[in-house]
Amino acid sequence: MKKGAYLFALVTLAVFIIISLNYRTANFETMDAKIQSILRGNESIILFHYLGETEFIIMITVLLLLFLGICKRNYRGMLFTLLTIGVGNSINQLLKHFFERPRPEILDQLSTYSFPSGHSQMSVLYLFTIAYLFSNMTNSNLKAMTIWSIAIVLAFFIGLARIAEGRHYPTDVLAGWSIGYSWFIICVLWYESSKHRLKQGNS
Repeated sequence: MKKGAYLFALVTLAVFIIISLNYRTANFETMDAKIQSILRGNESIILFHYLGETEFIIMITVLLLLFLGICKRNYRGMLFTLLTIGVGNSINQLLKHFFERPRPEILDQLSTYSFPSGHSQMSVLYLFTIAYLFSNMTNSNLKAMTIWSIAIVLAFFIGLARIAEGRHYPTDVLAGWSIGYSWFIICVLWYESSKHRLKQGNS
């Protein structure tokens, strides 16, 4: 990946830290309320939440692991996938229980904690993992850009869907995107450094 992608991970980590320290302040609560008033109840956006459901992500992850293992024999890619998605999900659960932020008050609200949004964090992790692995399989810059563009747009709307549904505050979603991207880049650093070491060992 380009150096800018790694530097951006530092920015997103800083964004997560800033939000985590300030989401209870008046300015952040006002921002949450304004964005919620714009998005709440938008049925077209709400449809995207299905792409971030746990069952769907598990199904896609299993298919990806089978593809990597059987078709590509890319066992490091399989471990990379387990690190980004599997460990990433555990990180989300740990953060939720650490911050213990209640969800927005709506009828039939979920009983789990709100911060950071699991849908936004996991959508970045599973979609960017797919985009990264498949873009590395093509020599076409156009195809790679198309794959990444689709992943980014889908992750964006999955996050917005959770605001539109009333399941999360906007700061939950932004924090989820941010920490998800930062963890993704940490995993990419491991994957690319291990690939480099393997090439050196074979040379």
